[in-house]
This record gives sequence, structure tokens and C-alpha cells, in this order.
Amino acid sequence: MKRWGDLSQDTADHLSAGSVLDHAEMAVVVTDRFSNLLYWNPFAEKLFGRPGTQGIRDQSLSLGIMEKDHPLAVELAKHVLKGGVWEGTFDVRRGDGTMIYVRAQAVPLRHSSGAVTGIVITAREAMRSNEREKDRFGLLERIGERLAGSLYVEETLKRVAEMLVPQFADHCFIELMEGERLTRRVSTHVQGWSPPPNTWAPLGAEIRYPAGHYADIALRRQETILVEDFSQTNYPSPGEANTRLAAEIGMTSAIVAPLCVRGETLGLMYLGLSNLTDRRSPHYDAFDRDFVGAIATRVALAVDNALLFEEERHTAESFQKHLLPRALPQLDGLEIAVRYYPAAPLASHGQGIQTQVGGDWYDVIPLSAGRVGIVIGDVEGRGAKAAAIMGQLRAALRAFAQDDKPPAEILARLDEWTRIIATPEQDDSGTDVSIPPIVTCQYLVYDAWSRQLSFANAGHAPPLLLHDGICTELDIQEVGQPLGVRAKGLHADLVYKEETRTLPPGAVLLLYTDGLVDRRPGRADGKPPSDEETLGVLSEKLVEVSDAPVERIADVATVAVPGEIDDDMAILVVRAAPDDLEVEERTFPAQPIMVGEARRMAAEAFTGWNVPEERAELACLLVSEVVTNVVLHAASASIPRRELVVDASAAPFDESWDFPGFEDEIVNEKEFTLRLRRGGESVWVEVFDQDLRLPRIRSAGENDEGGRGLYLVDQLAKRWGSRPTKEGKAVWFEIPTKAR
Repeated sequence: MKRWGDLSQDTADHLSAGSVLDHAEMAVVVTDRFSNLLYWNPFAEKLFGRPGTQGIRDQSLSLGIMEKDHPLAVELAKHVLKGGVWEGTFDVRRGDGTMIYVRAQAVPLRHSSGAVTGIVITAREAMRSNEREKDRFGLLERIGERLAGSLYVEETLKRVAEMLVPQFADHCFIELMEGERLTRRVSTHVQGWSPPPNTWAPLGAEIRYPAGHYADIALRRQETILVEDFSQTNYPSPGEANTRLAAEIGMTSAIVAPLCVRGETLGLMYLGLSNLTDRRSPHYDAFDRDFVGAIATRVALAVDNALLFEEERHTAESFQKHLLPRALPQLDGLEIAVRYYPAAPLASHGQGIQTQVGGDWYDVIPLSAGRVGIVIGDVEGRGAKAAAIMGQLRAALRAFAQDDKPPAEILARLDEWTRIIATPEQDDSGTDVSIPPIVTCQYLVYDAWSRQLSFANAGHAPPLLLHDGICTELDIQEVGQPLGVRAKGLHADLVYKEETRTLPPGAVLLLYTDGLVDRRPGRADGKPPSDEETLGVLSEKLVEVSDAPVERIADVATVAVPGEIDDDMAILVVRAAPDDLEVEERTFPAQPIMVGEARRMAAEAFTGWNVPEERAELACLLVSEVVTNVVLHAASASIPRRELVVDASAAPFDESWDFPGFEDEIVNEKEFTLRLRRGGESVWVEVFDQDLRLPRIRSAGENDEGGRGLYLVDQLAKRWGSRPTKEGKAVWFEIPTKAR
């Protein structure tokens, strides 16, 4: 027994497209772009009373359209070939000479590539008595459908004008209120004609209708005004040039409808007829007035929705952009370019009007001694809420980064913060069910002098590495989980791991969020490309501009993947310096006599780097203070714990633990390292030692001999600080090479 829907071969053959059209009780006619007849089904032959002849040049002749309707048929054909849809009626003379009235709909015939290659016309006989009603209601329905998916004001107004001209009007003006001003936003006319300069007001111009003008009456009364015949009326003129042009083109009739919604007037819509076209009736009547009033109601609602959407979108975009860095810092050894783009609205995805601004962000954070923190992240979701979460996370990460902790530890702290900012919610029993936002993030620390890149990843896509004409993903062994999804009881140190790479000279890193590669279908077949295809296309485009400035690389990356942006997108491009930066480093024993040696080393380095004498002397003074502080604390520091291995039996507790050479070994291990770095506008000084205690500024008494070293550093250096290292700590400060 066959299932429902199973067809025999015989039945399937009878359901071919040609068979179905042969039995259709509706005329189907297909022409190419040049009006050559390509197809004519049997009902078309019956309706038009003549056999279909392939290759007939004139579509009007093949359909028997009366001569008086030929100009209209030509205009409408041009409209459809541009991608529009038309529905209307024609007087047709059949092959036997009889007259019938035919209602037809014309739609574009599209190739699989999307190009319009011809016109498909469906037609049936219509009754004259309901000709206009069907025309108008069909047009009203299509206008409603077109406006339903419109999210932008300009797009909304343009769609209305395209539907009304030339099918219902020769001229269409739409003007909107901007404060107290009425501004022209649409000026559309029959094809091949446009108003000469200095006649009718252009787009963007302020419109002022004189008191008593029919448009002024429509605005004041908030009602649709009909001017049935200009030859029978007399209204105040907006201007001499306006009146002269109206007379030249033979303006015959007009309707002006205010765009009102929620008791507020948003503007007005002006439709006019003239002698530029040959119509059955060159005048509007009361039925047309009511019809235009119905259109104006729909247009007003669509414009109001679009204005509200644009206001919400503008607010969210401003919010987002003010949360992102307004200006990037100037950094030694790095060129940086950034981009942020919100997604286009999902007008055709059935999700209604929604703001496509999201939680994507980037950041560049100056750290100690010229190092830099680089961030790229993406908060799940869209709209102002995602942007607000992004702002909190960016501020928190900036604060955490100032501690100069390893990237994995920074992400672990940010993961905890993600849970803290979760919106508090409770179920019916009062149990906390707050769900943290899901965030992908990558935090990198780059040292331009050593070219060392340290990073940790929280579920984010790896950056692209561009070097020597090759584009590959940066090798990341531990991707980690997104922030906010770590299971309870699992310590963050087990989730986020730090990795280190060395960037080649001149290498480029492209960090991005998924909006760059997740695009709406851009291929001819309408299918989204795979991840491999997308990355392949992006890599090819980047290789072509690998030697270009980073701003150019960012621009190319933005448009490399075809299709419309489906999610907001952040891009951060960094290029490592092609040449090594200047650095001097030396390790000294932690002895008082070495303070002078350290100062001498600094003075020689600053002289070799052509640092101004005043700046060099200041830097040398602070070198002495920091090194002295390190030496003094090294002398008072407790002996570091060491593993003691004794071959002999354990000594009694009360015996001496004085092993030969042990104290000397400990003392000899006390040392410090002085590192000097030359930047474009500053020098950085770092002093490393094995003491785990971080320095702090003390308040020295009037008679105290010490306690003022770090106070001097704090007052005289541009920036200073300390950070823990694997062996102990580092104290650093920055001195500008130009006088303040």
C-alpha cells in the first residue's frame, strides 16, 4: 500500500510544469528583456483570441493592447525590469476584433544569479465595473507588504514612492517634520523626467507652504485634501518658478495627505497627475482621496516605527561606541587599527524591528615598561543589555590588567566578575537562578622589545597571523571555556592556560569577533559558506594586502567575506615592528657598591640613546633611588627557603646547622637586574630582584634618614609601579624624553 503523497510515474509525468500550465485557467505569458515573446500557454491563446507566435517583437502587439495604453505598458515594463511588481488593467482588442478588459499582473523573471532576464505576465478577463476597486486594493495590499519589512525611514519612503509612481501618480513628494521645519525627503517623478534646477524644491530643502495652500490646509486640519482639477481652482502659489513649471508640464490634479500617528503629524504625502503621461483619467476623485488617505495611514505607522527604531539604534550605537576606546594610545613597536560595525537589521528574518548593536568589544591597555595588553571579546546577545554588560567587563578587565598578572589569571578573575554581574533572578521557591552572560574573550600581553606574546583564551576564535605572504590561525593549544559557563567546583586555573609565542619581525595579527565571518548568504545559490570557505576567502584577501598599512588591512578584512553582516563585528589589527627596539640589561650583585655601577650603566645608555641631558639626569637619579631600595631590602630579607639534601644521618635538633659555604651561597645569590628600554618618547627603567615583597610609599618623619625614595619616584616619574614575577618582583618607572 502506498503512502499518502506517493505518485505513480504516469501521474508524475502529468504534473510537470508544462502540463500544469497547459491546464491552467489563467493566461501565462513570458517575454525577454526586449519584449520578445518566449512563452504563451493555451489559455492565453483563448483569452487574447490569437495564436502565440514565438519571437514577436512588440509585446503590446502580441497581447492586443490598445494603442492608447501602449505608453503605460512601456513604462510599466521598465518598472518590472528594475525588479518591481505591477498589477493593473488594459483594454485589449482580440484577434477577432472584439474588445475585452484584461486584468494583468507582471513580475520579474529572474536568473539563478538574481539578474532580471524578462517578464512573467499572468492575466484574466476583468469586469469594467470593478476595475478601479481591484486596482486600488491590490496596490494598497502590496504597499502594506512592502512597508511591513521596512526598518529605515529613507528605505520606507523610497518604497512608497516606487509603488505609487507611475502606477497611481506622476509625481510624489514626501515631507517630514524635523522640529518645526518641514523637510522634503522624497521627490519621485515619472521615468525620464525630473524638475529643472531652481523650480521645485530639491531633497533636503525646507518646505514652506503659504497660508491657504491646499497642503497647508491638510497639515492644519490633519485631513486628506483633494484638488480634482487645477483649472477649476485657485490656491496661493508657493513661488513663481513653482507655478511656471506646473503650467509647463500641465499639472491636472493632486492629493495631499498628512502623515498622522498617535495624534502627532509626522509630515505629509503629495501625489500629483500631469500631462507627462497619457492616462484614461487625468484627474483624481473622492474615491482616490480616500484611497490615498488609507495609504497615508500605513505610511505614517511605518515611518513612526522606523523613526523609533533609528532612535533606539542610535542610542544603542552611541552607548556602545562610548564604551569602546575613543582613541588608541601610541605604543612603541606596534601599529594598531580597529573597526567596529553593528549588524544590519533582520528585516527579512521574521524577527521584527530590533537593534543589532551587540556586546563585541576590543581594547588596548598600556602596561608596565612599554608592554601592552590586547583584548578582543564578544558578549552573547544583542541590544543595549549586551552593550551594558560589555562595558562592565571592559572596565573590570582594565582594572585587573593594571596588576600585571599573567593573562590566564586575568581571565580567571574576569570569569568570577561575569558571575557577579549576572542579573539576579529567583524561582518560585526563592532559589537563586541567576544565569551569567556567556562571553568569549581573548587577552594577550605583548612585549615589543622581546617580541614575546603571552595570551590566554576563553572560547574565542584564534587570531589570524599574517607573515611572509602566508595567513594562518595563531597556534593555540588551550582554547578554554567561555566566561560564565565554567562548572561549579572547577577552579578557573584548570580552565584558562597561559601560552607564549614569539612574533616574527613585521608580523600582523588580526583579532576579530564572529560577525566578521558569520555573514548572511552572499553566494548565488543563497547558501551560507562553510567556516573553511569563509576563512579561506578572508585569508586570500589578507595575503594580497599583507604589506599594506594596518588601516588598509582592517578595511580589506571588513569586506573580504561576501554577504551582509549578520552580527555586530569588532576587528583589531596589530603589526609588530620590523626592527628591534633598543634595550640594555645587566645583572648586579645586591651590594651597596653596585648602586654607583648601575647608575653609570644608565648614564652611558642614555647618552648613547641621545636622551636630553636634563631627562637623563632625572632618570639616573631615580635609578639610584630604586636600586638603593632594592639593595637595602635584600640585606634585610630573610634567607630564602632552599631544599637541603644531607647524605649523613639527621643531626640532633640542638646541634648547629652551620654547613660550610651555605651562607656564602645564599649571599651570593642575592642580586638584581637593571633593564633599560628606549621608546619613541620615553625611556623605561625596570629593576628585578628576588624579594617577593612589593614596595609601597611610606610617610617619612622629619628626622628620618630614609623612606623618601619611592616618594621621589612617584613625584618625578610619569608613571611607576611594581609587579610580581616568577622569581620575585619588578619595580619600574617611565621618564618622558621630552621636557614636560
